[in-house]
Amino acid sequence: MNRIHTLKNYRLLAALGLALLATPGMAQQNSKLLPKATALAEKVEPNVIAWRRDFHEHPELGNHETETAAKIARQLQKLGIEVQTGVAHTGVVGILKGGKPGPVVALRADIDGLPVTERVDLPFASKAKGVYNGQEVGVMHACGHDTHIAMLLGTAEVLASMKNDLKGTVKFIFQPAEEGVPEGEEGGAKLMVKEGVLDKGPKPEVIFGLHINSQTEVGKLKYRPGGTMASADVFKIKVKGRQVHGAYPWNGIDPIVTSAQIINGLQTIISRQTELPEDAAVVTVGMIHGGVRNNIIPEEVLLEGTIRSLNTDMQQKLHEKIRLTATKIAESAGATAEVTIIPQTPVTFNDPDLTAKMLPTLQTVAGRDNVILTKAVTGAEDFAFYQEKIPGLFVFVGGMAKGKKPEEVAPHHTPDFYIDESGLTLGVKTLTGLTLNYMESKGK
Repeated sequence: MNRIHTLKNYRLLAALGLALLATPGMAQQNSKLLPKATALAEKVEPNVIAWRRDFHEHPELGNHETETAAKIARQLQKLGIEVQTGVAHTGVVGILKGGKPGPVVALRADIDGLPVTERVDLPFASKAKGVYNGQEVGVMHACGHDTHIAMLLGTAEVLASMKNDLKGTVKFIFQPAEEGVPEGEEGGAKLMVKEGVLDKGPKPEVIFGLHINSQTEVGKLKYRPGGTMASADVFKIKVKGRQVHGAYPWNGIDPIVTSAQIINGLQTIISRQTELPEDAAVVTVGMIHGGVRNNIIPEEVLLEGTIRSLNTDMQQKLHEKIRLTATKIAESAGATAEVTIIPQTPVTFNDPDLTAKMLPTLQTVAGRDNVILTKAVTGAEDFAFYQEKIPGLFVFVGGMAKGKKPEEVAPHHTPDFYIDESGLTLGVKTLTGLTLNYMESKGK
């Protein structure tokens, strides 16, 4: 059974913040190695910050992260970790075999930048350029992937220094193209899974990942069981009418007016046809193309947009309603509508049992008061492709300076995006803690 379909079964647990499962009497015992790992995480902080600044200053777009991948591979090799390169074009995989038998745990970081020109005044600000959709653009780590690389490298350094005591194997996945790939190419987590990153070599039984958040205070972690980030699908609607002189619209069929009616109709899918108390959903038209001259009604208009949902049942209902709404409105105007829906990213679904099991670890590394049950968000994350294959947990790490308010700081994917580096050590502690405590729990 698809784990996403079990979301409603865990709604009460989410509302309660898994409080019953996280009481002291039920909390798992921490690994004896955790205090040592915590101290080592603090010790490697200068390295983590230095790596982050280097990656931030030299970002690369998806499927083109050649220098980024080379730096990652060199660092892993220095640590004595077995390295695989060229995975899903520019991905890097590291294998660390512990000195004792145990499970295989996968840890993932994404490594690509965005076509954004940086405005932040930093000595290591990006001046990089790239080509995106045929245009020269500025390139920036405007979503914090530079911090993700640095935190996972820090985790690798900590765990490599404890290799002989590790009860299992760690698979470090440095994944390209999370933000998407050039048109006509494959990439990202989907391609890594397709190429066997979860099947070839040591096969992980769980995967952990994290994402820095510029609007969450440093020192805090946010988590959610079940649907955490939305699925993302692209829809394209080709509205065909009959071209005519703009002065005589009655002699043709106007696809522009029909498209306007379709756009309005699509909004009623969410506002009037979707059970919003169950889960959030979004249907957005982001592109409209049609016409070449002010006095010619064109033959065709193309609409493109995005669909977001937090469980597969709702996702399928939205697909059906978009097709129905567009085709019937077009039909009523004498036009036709061809609807194409392209699935991109599944729901980022935190396995509820794994979340419950690892929640005490999050509370140990960050402090109980600093671990916050968060609302689901309608942004998407291709970490979801790993979670379709094995249980996974994806958490958010604070990157906002203390004393700031979320509305005062720049959000992700913007030129002013900024991360307070004092939050990075918690990311290292979180990944090492999840790894060690999961291994410990399986050894009993």
